[in-house]
Amino acid sequence: MENPVSIDQNQYLKFLDAVKDRIQNSHIRIAKSVNKKLIQLYWWIGQQIVEKQEVLGWGKSVVEQLSKDLQKNFPRRSGLSVQNRWYVRQFYLGYKKNTNLQQLVGEIPWGQNLAILSKVKDSEAKRYYIESTISMRWSRNVLIHQIQSKTYERHYLPNKQHDFQQALPEHLAEQAMKDVYILDILGVAEPILEVQLESRMVKKIKEVLLVLGYGFAFISNQYRIMANNKEYFIDLLFYNRRLHSLMAIEL
Repeated sequence: MENPVSIDQNQYLKFLDAVKDRIQNSHIRIAKSVNKKLIQLYWWIGQQIVEKQEVLGWGKSVVEQLSKDLQKNFPRRSGLSVQNRWYVRQFYLGYKKNTNLQQLVGEIPWGQNLAILSKVKDSEAKRYYIESTISMRWSRNVLIHQIQSKTYERHYLPNKQHDFQQALPEHLAEQAMKDVYILDILGVAEPILEVQLESRMVKKIKEVLLVLGYGFAFISNQYRIMANNKEYFIDLLFYNRRLHSLMAIEL
C-alpha cells in the first residue's frame, strides 16, 4: 500500500488562497454579467415604452397596465412594480442621447443607477459618480452619502485640471477639513476643545472617512513617533490607498 505524503502546510495555504481567489473572482464575474443583462433588459423595456407612446400615442396608463400584467405572469419576480416601470422609462430617457454613459451604466447595480439618476442632473457629475462607484465599489448608501456631501463639487471640480494621482494628500485634507459638512456630522455648532473634536471624529470615523473622500483608511489617533530623540503624537493618522501616502491631521 502506498504511503500518503504529508501535506506541506505552507504550500497548502498558498494553494487554498489561490482556489479561494479563483472562486471569489468567478462570483464577481458572474454577478457583473447578471447585472449587465438586467440593466440591458431595463433599458430595452424603457425604450419600448417610450417608442410605443411616441409612435402609437399611448398615454401614461400603459405603464400601469404593463406592470399589472407582468406581475400576473411573473408573480415571484421583483422589480415589476408600477414605480419601477416609470424608473426604466426615465432611465432610458435620461441616457438615450449620451452614448458614453450608456456604456458605463451597465457596470453598476440598478439601485446605484437609480440614486444617480434621481439625485444628479449634471452629465459630468453623473459620469464621476458612475465611474467612482465602479472603481470604489460603493454601496448604494455610500454613493448616496457621497452625492449628498457633494463629493464631486468638493473634490473633483477644484482639481479637474490636475492629475489626481499627483495631488498632494495635504491638499485633500485641507479641502475636506475646511468643509462645514464635516462639522455638521460631528454636531459641532460652536468652538470646542481640540480633545473633544478628536474624540468626536474617532467616534464617527466612518462618516469622517466618507467626507475626506475615497481611498482613505484610518490608522490611529494620538499616533506616537520619535524624531531627534523626542516623542511626538499625531492627532489623526490616515493612509490613502490611491496616493500611496500617509496623511497626518493636526487639530
